[in-house]
Amino acid sequence: MSAPSLLADIGGTNTRVALSRNGEVVQGSVRHFPNKEYDALEPVLRKYLQETGTQTPAAACLAMAGPVREGVGRLTNLDWSLDTATLAHATGAGTVTLLNDLQAQGHALGHLPSDALFPVIAGPPPRLEAAQLVIGIGTGFNAAPVFNTNAGRFVPPSESGHVSLPLRTEEDMQLARFLEEAHGFAAVEDALSGRGLVALHQFVCSQNDVPEKADLKGRQIMAAVAEGDAEARGAAALFSRFLGVVAGDLALTQLPFGGIFLIGGMARAMAPYLADLGFVGGLQDKGRFSDFMKQFSVTVISDDDAALIGMARHLQALLDYRK
Repeated sequence: MSAPSLLADIGGTNTRVALSRNGEVVQGSVRHFPNKEYDALEPVLRKYLQETGTQTPAAACLAMAGPVREGVGRLTNLDWSLDTATLAHATGAGTVTLLNDLQAQGHALGHLPSDALFPVIAGPPPRLEAAQLVIGIGTGFNAAPVFNTNAGRFVPPSESGHVSLPLRTEEDMQLARFLEEAHGFAAVEDALSGRGLVALHQFVCSQNDVPEKADLKGRQIMAAVAEGDAEARGAAALFSRFLGVVAGDLALTQLPFGGIFLIGGMARAMAPYLADLGFVGGLQDKGRFSDFMKQFSVTVISDDDAALIGMARHLQALLDYRK
């Protein structure tokens, strides 16, 4: 049997590593590594190869939460730099490709089990040629369009989390000033991410004059949302509305008639509350284009390892093309 390929999904908090054969993730091969325990990616990959007894992978595909240009990238929320030459040396793989993590997620669409899909806004099954949009909300925020062409699937990279947070109301302006105190600029990711939810909760607590409740972490805030806590639900409502507004803006830019797909830890955590806390209204409130916005279905992807599936598909397509 030929050597397997190596896959690694490098987020701001964890790195997920797996093996693949013929465009499929090898069952039971997925391992999760906390990034805080390592100074760079190379030791993670070496440890994985050693633990799994993999000598030299046939090829490697890596996806990172940060911008990639000409085979070089730096993670946005982690002090790691990556490049294909160093990774080829670390793994011994003859072919190494480096993607933005949302590109990997985009390549997974259409290859995920139905029980990993949680509909928020239902819609008709997409036509094969229809554009799609994947939005990742976790440690950071990003989005990428997905185009299915005669030459194969094309998923261009972007850094959508660092555009300006859309502001309409006086409360929005107050929130922007609150976020600017910490970052100097109110970007989408400053509100729509794990730390974004914490910031939104701190803002609501300051508005409601309850500073003693402002030190909750993300998991504690979500637990408080489930319990009906006013400030936690207020933060979740801000999160849901802004996510809808941003998703709507991106939808008008890309026209994803094949559907919008939300992925990442924060997307999964917020999924049960989106419909009730303002997401749909935020997405569809576009003035004379409000009815037009009803054409876009929205689905939350619950599979935490979806990027690995996308990398396996992308890598196999690349290897087949080079034959």
